[in-house]
Amino acid sequence: MSLPPSLTLRGVQIYQQALDRAAQEALLEDLRAVQRAAPLFSPETRFGRKMSVQMTSAGKYGWYSDRRGYRYERRHPSGVDWPPIPQAVLELWHRITGLDRTPDCCLVNFYREGARMGLHQDRDEADFSWPVLSISLGDDGLFRIGNLERGGPTESIWLQSGDVAVLGGEARLLHHGVDKIRAGSSTLLAQGGRINLTCRVVD
Repeated sequence: MSLPPSLTLRGVQIYQQALDRAAQEALLEDLRAVQRAAPLFSPETRFGRKMSVQMTSAGKYGWYSDRRGYRYERRHPSGVDWPPIPQAVLELWHRITGLDRTPDCCLVNFYREGARMGLHQDRDEADFSWPVLSISLGDDGLFRIGNLERGGPTESIWLQSGDVAVLGGEARLLHHGVDKIRAGSSTLLAQGGRINLTCRVVD
């Protein structure tokens, strides 16, 4: 049985404080294990520019970007397999979405102060009928939601540590991004920053 969202913005369902502090701290430990197995790296855009966000992944696939473009890969840039998706993430996916199918990829993005993610669509997956689930940990992130096409008015909301957002249905292909990190707004990460987990069905 899926949970009802706290609010809906442009069709994006937002579950505020879906994870309490204890659950956030436990998940952070899981992510440290993921990072030890598959260290964070700085991807490049197709134009050769380093992204301000560092990333790694867990699951069957990891998301990757370089001059060849944006795509999923079965291995970390070091050549090792991606580690399994933490059980706590899978349980949250099932609880929020109500789906039996598990995600193929859990993308882990780390935002330091000043990092951002421009407006984009998640469209490298085979079937857009599956939702995308996003988990926020650490400092607040200003999440901006746009339209199916580029341009036009947008709306923004501060996502806090423990919040979960789901892009599904008509909202699945909306442009979205993170404009700003509110440094020092959370004490979850000792050195500050924001972690965003994005779960996707790839195949």
